[in-house]
Amino acid sequence: MHLSENEGIEGNTFVVTGGLGFVGSALCSELVRRGAKEVRTLDPRNSSPWSDHLKRIGVKFIQGDVSNKKDVEKALRGGNCVFHLASYGMSGKEMLQVGRVDEVNINGTCHVLDACLEFGIKRLVYVSTYNVVFGGKEIVNGNEALPYFPIDDHIDSYGRSKSVAEQLVLKNNARVSKKNGNRLYTCVVRPAAIYGPGEERHLPRIVSLAKLGLLTFKVGAPSVKTDWVYLDNLVLALILASMGLLDDIPGKEGHPVAAGQPYFICDGSPVNTFEFICPLLRSLGYDVPKATLDVPHALLLGQIFWAVYMFLYPLLNRSWLPQPMILPTEVYKVGVTHYFSFLKAKEELGYVPMVSPQEGMSATISYWKERKRRTLDGPTIYAWIFCVIGMSALFISAFLPDIGPVKPIRSLHLFFFRSMRAIQIIFLIATTLHVGEAIYAWYLAKRVDPANAKGWFWQTFLLGMFSLRFLLKRARK
Repeated sequence: MHLSENEGIEGNTFVVTGGLGFVGSALCSELVRRGAKEVRTLDPRNSSPWSDHLKRIGVKFIQGDVSNKKDVEKALRGGNCVFHLASYGMSGKEMLQVGRVDEVNINGTCHVLDACLEFGIKRLVYVSTYNVVFGGKEIVNGNEALPYFPIDDHIDSYGRSKSVAEQLVLKNNARVSKKNGNRLYTCVVRPAAIYGPGEERHLPRIVSLAKLGLLTFKVGAPSVKTDWVYLDNLVLALILASMGLLDDIPGKEGHPVAAGQPYFICDGSPVNTFEFICPLLRSLGYDVPKATLDVPHALLLGQIFWAVYMFLYPLLNRSWLPQPMILPTEVYKVGVTHYFSFLKAKEELGYVPMVSPQEGMSATISYWKERKRRTLDGPTIYAWIFCVIGMSALFISAFLPDIGPVKPIRSLHLFFFRSMRAIQIIFLIATTLHVGEAIYAWYLAKRVDPANAKGWFWQTFLLGMFSLRFLLKRARK
């Protein structure tokens, strides 16, 4: 577009819905850096890992929900450009909360559109998803000419709701505000899977499964390829999209180049998802998946998790309920080839990825290694099951009366240890060792990891040497 890097930013007021999130906070920071007059965030949270930084640079926080029309109006009044990032149901348990997904993604987008027209805002950039055109069928080097995936064929509420919302945004392009006669110009950015230091959705879940020893299989053939996009590249694309909606560009007066257009945004290097994350897992000392599960069998597993979690629907918001291992939509995302060209964004917006996948993953690995160093490390879930169940069974055999399941448990222990006295002595010895190891872990952690000393004490009390060896390894480093 041959514009300066701050064109359409200096002196303008920007509103970022979902501005306390991973992408939103980076976008707010970049807008401030480029000279925006004011940057506001609309977010249900009042804090996030990035909120302190945003406060320091002068970003204005408005706590509210896009599904609440008054909150949206409060945030957008007086704005010049809106980046609508807020969404719900991208992955995990959130996917299953259909009512909330529609409330945020569809109703929330309607409220944003209404407020833009009410207040005469000229520019709206909507962050969508690949899933508006992808629903499990292979796409190789796709482009924006692809039709929308049929609404009724979506197997998840997120893809369906984002498709509805995106079409609403594009159909409202060039509508005139009754307040001041301004035209609202809209465009859509469709990012690939997002990664980078601090990413909240994909990598934490993958790393958590790997830490527990539950990332045991790959999905799909090794030839399957998908797109990823590094945070800085996506923020650049969003900035360029907002510039593409300016209606006073020389030679394009009244005809913004991006108005009414969707754009696929990625790093431009499609890769197998499991190959992509293997360097990260190896750098953290976690096992990489070796077995492969084909898509039909992975879908069956995903449907089982879907059924179980739908049965637990009232509990989905509880923090103690872990994320499902995989859901049907996620099987398609990692197990079926779908990648797209960013040629249209390059030709019309001037988008070219600034950060290569190698540089992006290197920065991401550095972040995760530091994050691991600052958090409590520990063994896989199998060690937890062995220790907790083993010690509980030993206690039951040694001290509880013969009622219910106690008798068979005691009989099993007597088969190995021959007498009650031996069982009781072994339990007392094991408990003493656990207590001693926990006390030692407390004092050692005070020196090498004081922030997590309490956690090391209780984890070692439960797991003994299974936990202590990780602390000793950290102390050696």
